[in-house]
Amino acid sequence: MHRALTTILQPLASLCTDKFPRLVVLLAALLSAEIAQGGDWPGILGPNRDGVGVDEKLADRWPAAGPKARWTKPLGSGYAGVSVQANRVIAFHRVEGVERIEALDFATGNSLWKADFEANYRGGIDSDLGPRCVPVISGNMVVALGAAGDLYAVSLDTGKKLWSQSLFADLGADEGYFGAGSTPIVVGDTVLVNVGARNAGIVGLELKTGVIRYKTSSFEASYASPITWQVQQKPQVIFVTRLDTVLVDPASGKYQNITEFGRSGPTVNAAMPLVIKDQLFLTASYGIGAKLLKLSVTSSGAVEAKPLWEADDVLSSQYATPVHFDGFLYGTHGREDGAAGELRCVDLATGKVRWKQANFGIAHVIRADDKLLFLTADGRLLLVQATPEKFTLLSAVDLLAPKGSPPAEPQEIAVMASGRATEGTRPLPALARGTLFIRTHSSRPQTSLSAYEVAP
Repeated sequence: MHRALTTILQPLASLCTDKFPRLVVLLAALLSAEIAQGGDWPGILGPNRDGVGVDEKLADRWPAAGPKARWTKPLGSGYAGVSVQANRVIAFHRVEGVERIEALDFATGNSLWKADFEANYRGGIDSDLGPRCVPVISGNMVVALGAAGDLYAVSLDTGKKLWSQSLFADLGADEGYFGAGSTPIVVGDTVLVNVGARNAGIVGLELKTGVIRYKTSSFEASYASPITWQVQQKPQVIFVTRLDTVLVDPASGKYQNITEFGRSGPTVNAAMPLVIKDQLFLTASYGIGAKLLKLSVTSSGAVEAKPLWEADDVLSSQYATPVHFDGFLYGTHGREDGAAGELRCVDLATGKVRWKQANFGIAHVIRADDKLLFLTADGRLLLVQATPEKFTLLSAVDLLAPKGSPPAEPQEIAVMASGRATEGTRPLPALARGTLFIRTHSSRPQTSLSAYEVAP
């Protein structure tokens, strides 16, 4: 967006340098402000589903108390992170007997509209009743998948209900260990969902109407959300399902197997795949491990995957997706319900661990330029330099520290994984225009969403 504004304003500035100096100052201010603001965060892991804040800039350091909180908004239950477009922050949460899609004002957190749908999820291994999927913004629509596998669509402007589909119930899908947790993806005018039902493993629906266009395969559902990859200049969708990774044509539903990935038993695939040019990185815990594949396409359009490396002692992530920067992966290795996870930097080409930080815990990560924001499941926020040389901590804060307690030193915060499973910040964060949105999780049916100023 800022590039478009820059294109419009810069020629105007060049025309009025002498006669209208005040206008020049105003235009310069607009240009610099827009460039500093970055863009939107329309869905899970940002605009490209890779954890990168496009055009975002982060401060070099924070005060000891951490970045300033602009506002905090009480929400209901669930693990769903938010999406952001223009002045709207879209939250998805459960309030008593309804799953609520709610638009909040970017600047104030005030509610702009609410759309409520009957909540049908009764719970699983986790006592939290959801929802778990990040809402998806596409054009003037918001699409969200509830914990029981109910798919909703509303207007981004007004919250008007447009359509809904009880996908899991109508197609006979299993809710799994934790309910539905694979965020849908919109490609063109099609919504794709990993439903996991027999003969309806992956389902494509018309975005405007919710009408089912196709049902394909019997791949079981995972908790990993799909991404796109260009094949012969056409977007295709990569799904990491329960036991397989597949490539799906969003127009027809036709699919190709890429690789087996997963294992039977009490396991899940939850971290999202990463595509780096022609390479595909996959990661999971539970003894599954990580692997890097080189993808190629034949003249007939068939996709071939060549294994480059595979290991379970490099970067095996339970559910947090790492980020890539300049040939290196940054993310956490291990499980939240096991020994404290480690933060690691891994050479993408070789699978070699360049450095690791023990007792770090499990954390989501967002990259902005050459800096990394890590949000641990137990409520710690850390600003780290993205470098393969060594772990370089810039700032850190314990967001859930008791009120009135003196702030801990950053290096202490980096190794104080507490395993606060019942109270923490497990939902995915979002970064838009210099503002970091962090939602808490709780054993009670109340959570909160806070907006933090993290720009320079």
